[in-house]
Amino acid sequence: MTSIDDIIRLLEAAKNSNSTPKIKKSAAKKKRKVSTYQRKYGAAFKKLAPKYKTKAGKWKKDGFKRCAAAARKVAKK
Repeated sequence: MTSIDDIIRLLEAAKNSNSTPKIKKSAAKKKRKVSTYQRKYGAAFKKLAPKYKTKAGKWKKDGFKRCAAAARKVAKK
């Protein structure tokens, strides 16, 4: 039979040997380049959004969908 001291020693040894290896990141993740269309669409959406919202700031019925469609139309020009 093994003593409790032997079991504790074995558990501590296993704990120290099974440490997770640290993964080094070789380089920081590059941000994607925002296209011209995406910038135009975003600006148009922000400009048009109040027209499709209530006074409380909630979207009107189908407001988000209609605002997105209008922004696409403006950005396409």
